Amino acid sequence: MNQVGIYIIPFVIVLIVLYGAFKKVDLFAAFTDGAKEGIHALISIAPSLIGLVTAVTMLEASGFFDILTNCCRPVCAVLGIPPEVLPLGLMRPVTGSGSFAMLNAILEKFGADSLIGKTASVMAGSTETTFYAVTVYFGSVGLKNTRCTLPAALTADMLGIVFAAWCVRCFP
Repeated sequence: MNQVGIYIIPFVIVLIVLYGAFKKVDLFAAFTDGAKEGIHALISIAPSLIGLVTAVTMLEASGFFDILTNCCRPVCAVLGIPPEVLPLGLMRPVTGSGSFAMLNAILEKFGADSLIGKTASVMAGSTETTFYAVTVYFGSVGLKNTRCTLPAALTADMLGIVFAAWCVRCFP
């Protein structure tokens, strides 16, 4: 099975080159045009991404997530969510790499087979990096008004957090 993976990328590249040759497409020009568009997209979304990463880093370093977790303990108890996973639930909509670093820390501290570890794992898989996705996808096409996208996506993230905890408790 492992040997198949070695041949996939070269096969896809050869397939693209053959398809381009069959359709008589100037592949180099298409490649350079795509690279130019990618750089323009990067330049247009870079300020938003830098601001997002800076804000998350500042919130984490300030202890904001710890304070918020302590304040939300009663609500977590009512909803059946282990309070130790709340910072992950708050971080996940903002940053993928930061949330996976937090997931790793939770798994190291509590273990992967603990209720907290299982809840954190299901939560990470049930939620999305909402702000990052909205920033990248809307920014890359120049949309500034997210309308109902953000509230709907954050509602889905919230439900993913709650149902992750419930599912882990109901289906151990």
